[in-house]
Amino acid sequence: MAKTDTKTDGAAPPDKAAKLASPARVAAFRTGLSAEARAAAYLMAKGYRILAKRFRTPHGEIDIVARRRNLLAFIEVKARASLDEAAYAVTPRQQQRIIDAAQGWLVAHPEHAEFELRFDAMLIAPRRLPRHLLAAFDAST
Repeated sequence: MAKTDTKTDGAAPPDKAAKLASPARVAAFRTGLSAEARAAAYLMAKGYRILAKRFRTPHGEIDIVARRRNLLAFIEVKARASLDEAAYAVTPRQQQRIIDAAQGWLVAHPEHAEFELRFDAMLIAPRRLPRHLLAAFDAST
């Protein structure tokens, strides 16, 4: 007879699991993945090489890290109903989290320390071409 293990499997409690998998959260997650894929394809068409997607640190996440020549771009992707709504969604608090995460990237990848650094935003809206905002914010703010 097999012994039954009474330890938990690390899964979230039922109420938390239901909240995490709500239809709205699943739809938002899928929209985000789709927007990031569109942004990456657009960047590659413009000559960028994608170094990382969804780079996570304890301080925040960078949606896309891309390189073109001696430039390293940390790119925040925002998908909204309109490009204007997407632009307003990159808040100062989010900007600081991306800047902090970029510092984590540079610590983990010292070979890029001498590159020119830039913080961009990629705006995604239905039935519109992506809009790439170069130097959307900087680390001095």
